[in-house]
Amino acid sequence: MRLRTLPVSIAGVIAAAGCAAYYHKFQTGIFLVCLLFAVIAQIVSNFANEYFDFRKGLDKKGREGFRRGVTEGDISPKSMAAATFTLLGIDALIGLSMLQWGPWWLIFVGIAIAVFAIAYSAGPYPLSHHGLGDIAVIIFFGLVPVTFTTYLQTGSWQMIPVTIPVALAIGLMGANVLIVNNYRDADDDRQVNKRTSVVILGRKTMATVYFINGILALALIEVATIGRMPIIWQAAMLLYANLHYMLWVKLRYLKGAELNPVLGQTAMLMLGVAVWLVIALSCNAIPGL
Repeated sequence: MRLRTLPVSIAGVIAAAGCAAYYHKFQTGIFLVCLLFAVIAQIVSNFANEYFDFRKGLDKKGREGFRRGVTEGDISPKSMAAATFTLLGIDALIGLSMLQWGPWWLIFVGIAIAVFAIAYSAGPYPLSHHGLGDIAVIIFFGLVPVTFTTYLQTGSWQMIPVTIPVALAIGLMGANVLIVNNYRDADDDRQVNKRTSVVILGRKTMATVYFINGILALALIEVATIGRMPIIWQAAMLLYANLHYMLWVKLRYLKGAELNPVLGQTAMLMLGVAVWLVIALSCNAIPGL
């Protein structure tokens, strides 16, 4: 399941809860269903990554990072495939249950999420093998969960001035988690011609992208929140900036398995920002609604 990275899917839904609360529209039931849907979708993607990378010979025993259960013989390929598509089916049913709160066309959003969960690692043009994983993460762990979870709760698009910059910020922070993962695995990926963004552009360039992503995320959150709450609330983002800088320094100087804690810390920093957004936007909701 790659538990260290699950905060990536959790953060988007939590940030959306803050956006909905800002408009006095937070709904616990919708929030919990969206949270379950998002987490299972990420697990499906992780399982599919294990299975399809094994089938293509892209993983090897003793590889850096997460233990590859199929490659190491902990679980059979057949069992992993069954787990992947069973969970995908369960998640599809959870997604369909959301139609009680939203319009029929949300089915197409669900289909896109399901396709992405598998196409990240499989199909004729696997996104993670062609340097497109980072963009996919920004879309499916940022824009999609934040905007549509908020939409389901509010029933309108009036939240766009807050939601869009928050969604992009969350997406960029999610992309940073993937950058750390691919940064760690770059040598192994290069050997099997798995062309992640780090393999294509190099570690130095992607370390710079990691830093820029964090700064852009900070700026976008300021766009969404400045003027909507007293300036004292922004002190938390100063803490974020310092922690992001510290993680960037670690990224540049650590190697291999030493980067596993940085991966988890990057994901937890993203989750921490999402939790702050819930608190800050809830406590400074639009008056009079």
